[in-house]
Amino acid sequence: MTATLIYCYDPMCSWCWGFRPTWSKLQKSLQGLVDTNQITIQPMLGGLAVDSDQPMPDAMRHKLEDTWQQIQSSLGTEFNFDFWRNAQPRRSTYPACRACYVARDVGLEEEMYHAIQQAYYLEAKNPSNLNTLIECAEHIGLKADGFQKAMMHVEKERLLEAEIEQARHLNLNSFPSLALLKGDQLISIPLDYQDHLSMLAQIKKALS
Repeated sequence: MTATLIYCYDPMCSWCWGFRPTWSKLQKSLQGLVDTNQITIQPMLGGLAVDSDQPMPDAMRHKLEDTWQQIQSSLGTEFNFDFWRNAQPRRSTYPACRACYVARDVGLEEEMYHAIQQAYYLEAKNPSNLNTLIECAEHIGLKADGFQKAMMHVEKERLLEAEIEQARHLNLNSFPSLALLKGDQLISIPLDYQDHLSMLAQIKKALS
């Protein structure tokens, strides 16, 4: 029986950006288990913040900028703080999540995820805005028209909301989160932002 490692994330979650190098190493280390059908890796979108056209309140802006500073000092993660001076942030991550959902249908979810992170954290662009997401889509080889139609479909059918509900049902309420689904048993995998080997050991132990 193949177990499923669920990676619950939000493309606009700054801790997910901090976790990215370690997560990449963990995925590489799991490749042997994937190749032998012992495990599959399933991304799941968490949805930090619902759709909103309202500017982000100053208190939230300062809180998030402080979080970026904290991640940078503790993990060495690179951030472009010009975002907080030049962009017009909104507390809305659902559009970016929908973009990843759309890209999943053509096997490019991870590429979209990384393109959004690159635009947001390094290029100080706002992924709450559709034009930024279209740029990301084109960057990974998607056509703008088809991408926009697919985004509208995902929103109209509330496909993202259904996935977020599934994540909540599994108690995956913080991002990033890792959990191993083995039969009907869900085993939480504690995160280690600095070292993938501890998580690899936990996963192998849970599989045995």
